[in-house]
Amino acid sequence: PRVAAAAAGDVTSPEEAARVDRVPVSEPAWYNCYGVGQCATVAVPLDYDDPTGPTVEIALLRVKARKPQSRIGSLFVNPGGPGGSGTAMAAASSMFLGDSILDRFDIVGFDPRGIGFSDTVACFPSTRAQSIVMAKMRMLFPYGTLQEGAFVKSVQSIGRGCSTTGATLAGAMSTAEVARDMDVLRRSVGDTKLTFLGFSYGTALGQYYANMFPDRVRALALDGVIDPVSWTGTPETQDKLLDDRLRSADGAYRALIKLLGRCDRVGARGCEFSAGDPVKHFAAIARKLRAKPLVLRYDGGSLKVTYADFISLVLSSLYSPYAGEMVTGIAASVETLLAAPGQVSAKQRALAREAVRDRMDRLRSPKRDFPYDNTAEAFAGVMCTDARHPADAARWPVLTARADVRAPYFGRAWGWGSAACAEDTWTVRDEDAYLGPFDRKTAAPVLFVGNYWDPATNYREAVSASRRLPGSRLLSSDNWGHTAYGTSTCVTRAVDTYLLNGTLPAAGTLCRSSMQPFGRNTKGAVETSTTIRVAAASTAGETKSLPPVAGLYPASVLPMNGR
Repeated sequence: PRVAAAAAGDVTSPEEAARVDRVPVSEPAWYNCYGVGQCATVAVPLDYDDPTGPTVEIALLRVKARKPQSRIGSLFVNPGGPGGSGTAMAAASSMFLGDSILDRFDIVGFDPRGIGFSDTVACFPSTRAQSIVMAKMRMLFPYGTLQEGAFVKSVQSIGRGCSTTGATLAGAMSTAEVARDMDVLRRSVGDTKLTFLGFSYGTALGQYYANMFPDRVRALALDGVIDPVSWTGTPETQDKLLDDRLRSADGAYRALIKLLGRCDRVGARGCEFSAGDPVKHFAAIARKLRAKPLVLRYDGGSLKVTYADFISLVLSSLYSPYAGEMVTGIAASVETLLAAPGQVSAKQRALAREAVRDRMDRLRSPKRDFPYDNTAEAFAGVMCTDARHPADAARWPVLTARADVRAPYFGRAWGWGSAACAEDTWTVRDEDAYLGPFDRKTAAPVLFVGNYWDPATNYREAVSASRRLPGSRLLSSDNWGHTAYGTSTCVTRAVDTYLLNGTLPAAGTLCRSSMQPFGRNTKGAVETSTTIRVAAASTAGETKSLPPVAGLYPASVLPMNGR
């Protein structure tokens, strides 16, 4: 199908074209794998300025178009992270992509360099050395002088390790390098231009590609948007925390206050946390847990729930379309357990204890043992190499406390995620990292998708990024959770139509999701459920899942279910 072209777009710079076009390509040596697709590996230059030098092996997985006679080409997918597995997303594509997309595209996912099944970065000489460091980081964020001091030492160890032991690959993991890899892979699979669907951090990858290779764009759909100017920083903002630029904490706080207000309005029949003022009750819970952790005792042991654990439970719940019921459910349970003796019944206390214990068990990642798990290093390898950051990790306690004033509960939660990037200890650099411009005119318009209540990628990022890229279009949604594809017929149909033929939704389109907090479509929702009906995308009555999106922080630092 013909894709609408932008008028007289920019072209790839001679320097970038020389880097990627001199890399020889051939059809990947595909073989059947996992019972769903085909796998292959492709060697790309570690340094594109040295095309005959050392290489990095990139893992790919392809699910072929179901109707090859109507095949358009390849759709590259990326789940975000950084650190998410593109091969895993492609393998799961039949579970979340619309039938028209599956019919007409080969779905191609690749694990970015340093990540997953591609050649992986390792910043420690052994699992033992890594485990000693990571043991002090098994929390959403540190709270209090002792925890903060230990956390700072640990992230400094990561920065030094990635700048020495892991420097060869860590210093070549910038998003620009991944965009170059993707252009080589595009040629390898035989596509003349790129069609791409990226979520969360994957939206940054898509925008890097759009600006580095603007004349090689067929269609880019970017859902859960990171503004690359916020991501990389500028000389004026380089001393700010990454989240002081991205404002994910502000988005999470805005979503929390909004749903607590809705809880108050619907009352006890619709929300179990509605008694009194939910906003004040939530603040009281936080205040009590900051003063003293909650200890749950049960046969065979006990479980400590800290303030950071509670905020982690809340933030992970905000990632779900069922955020209203999940957030208020955990808040009501913790409030019950904090109640004085005699204020609640033994049965109420027992039910609350089991609810909190269940959520905590699913929240916490397993302890680190064999094999070596490079999740934290993979995340840091991209973020720290891409962006500008404050120099001294010892400043993070003050900077994150300041962020928590601006965005209560979540300023620390988001702020600490970039601490390994402090530039005094993360010293390895990628001389070929891309810092802009991010306003180049692409050969075809780019579709941005942003939802109002996203707790990870603030809606304002979608607004600013879409305004910056000429000819692009913003599709807005009022759904809850992280990213929007699959949460309403409106969003899914608009994205699929754009990917198929380049038709953009009308300017100013707002998609409305039926899954609103405390509504009839969310009552009784199972907390772990990610399946919803996507009527426009699937055959009648078929149930599709939400995309397996990887959030902005790794499980080692932010051990959340479903990120």
